Amino acid sequence: MKKLLVDLSTVLACVLISTVSRIGYAENFGGPDAVENQIAEDAKPRSALVDGRASQSWFDWKSSLQEDHGFSFGVDYTTVYLGASDALDDDSASGGMIRFFGSWDLLGRGTKNTGAFVWKVEHRHGYTDIAPSGFGLGSLGYVGFIAPAWSDQGGRFTNFYWRQRFNDGKSIFIGGYLDVTDYADTFIGGSPWTGFSNLAFSTGSASMFLPNDATLGMAVATMVTNSVYVIAGVTNAYADSADPFDDSLDRLFGDGEHFVSLELGWTNSQERIYFDNTHVTLWHVDDSAQAGAREGWGIVFSHVRYLDDKWMPFIRGGYAEDGGSLLQKSITGGVLYQKNPGSDLFGVGLNWGEPNETSFSSSLDDQYTLEAFYRFQLTQQIAVTPSIEYLKNPALNPEEDSIWVFGLRARLAL
Repeated sequence: MKKLLVDLSTVLACVLISTVSRIGYAENFGGPDAVENQIAEDAKPRSALVDGRASQSWFDWKSSLQEDHGFSFGVDYTTVYLGASDALDDDSASGGMIRFFGSWDLLGRGTKNTGAFVWKVEHRHGYTDIAPSGFGLGSLGYVGFIAPAWSDQGGRFTNFYWRQRFNDGKSIFIGGYLDVTDYADTFIGGSPWTGFSNLAFSTGSASMFLPNDATLGMAVATMVTNSVYVIAGVTNAYADSADPFDDSLDRLFGDGEHFVSLELGWTNSQERIYFDNTHVTLWHVDDSAQAGAREGWGIVFSHVRYLDDKWMPFIRGGYAEDGGSLLQKSITGGVLYQKNPGSDLFGVGLNWGEPNETSFSSSLDDQYTLEAFYRFQLTQQIAVTPSIEYLKNPALNPEEDSIWVFGLRARLAL
C-alpha cells in the first residue's frame, strides 16, 4: 500500500509541473483552518447582534499591510467549556487557546503564482484538571475526541512552511512543518473553531491516523481538469509539535516513519471546492518502535453539496486497517444551514463508529454520536457557539448506556 501511494504521489508531482492552464485563479486548496483561508474568512463582514467593529483602524492597518507588502496575519483566542450528564471522573472540562498566524508573499506578488512563508504558533492551556481534549477518553469512556484541539500542551508550532502557487494558481506546493488536517480529507464544517466540535465530524471521521501538528513534510495539489483535482502528501508520522525540530529530519529521512496520503476529488470548480465536493482519500502510516505504533492504512470518503445557497447536506466515512486510529469503521451524515453568507450557522450530524480493535479491543460495542451546534456572531470579532452532543454506548464506559454533553465555545478574532 505504501509503495503504491508513494508511486502515485510521484506521478502527481510530474503532473503538477506539466499541467496546462485551463481554469482561472481561485481559492486556496486546504481546509477552513488553513492559515490563508482562515485569514480570508475572518476578514469577511458578518451579520452580528452588535453591528460595527470596535477597532476599525486596526483592520484598516492590517488591510494596508496586505495590499502594500503582501503581509497578512491574524490573532484569535478561543475558549471552550464541556459539561457531561454522567462521567467516570470529572464531569466538566474547560480550556483556552491563543493563536498567531500569518503569511507573507515574498515571490511573485501581484501575480497568480505567488510564493509565501506561512506560520502559525499557539499556546494551548486548560482551566481545569483535565483538558477538553482528554475529556472524552479520560472522563467519559468515549472512544473519540469531543474538543480535540484544546489540550494543556502550552506553547507549540502548528505551521512553519513555504507555499508556492503554479499554473495561474491552479497548483500548489507546500513544504516545511505542516498540519495534515489542512489538506487531507478537508470538510468545511470540520473546524472545531467554527463548526462541529467532535472529531467524528472532522478529518477522517475519527477513522484516520493523524500525525501531530508541525510535522515535517510536503504536499502538492493540482486541478487536473476544470472539476477534477488531486492532493498528495508525505510527512513525518510521529512529530512532536512542542519540539518539532528535534529528530524530525532523522525520523522523516532516516527512520522512514512516514504518513502518506493521496486524494482524488471532484468539484464544480476550484472556486467551489469547499461547497460542492466529492473525494476519496487513501492513507498509510509506518510503524515506529520508538513511538510504540503499528503500521496501518485506510480509506476515507466525503460527499458535500451546497443547495439553494443555504443548505449543505453531507455524508462522510472511512475504514482503517490497524494504524492507531480511534475507529475502524465510521459513517457520518448531517446538514449545515446558513440563511445568508456571513450569518449564523447551524449544524447537526450523526456518526456511527466501530472502535479500532487493534487500538482498543475487539469486544467493544459500536458507538453512536449526535452533535448539534449553533454559531452566532455577538460582534464582528466575537462568535459564540453553544452545542449539544448525545453519546450512545460509550465504548470504554460499561456503566453508562448514554451520556449528554453540553458545550460552549467563544472565539475572538483580530
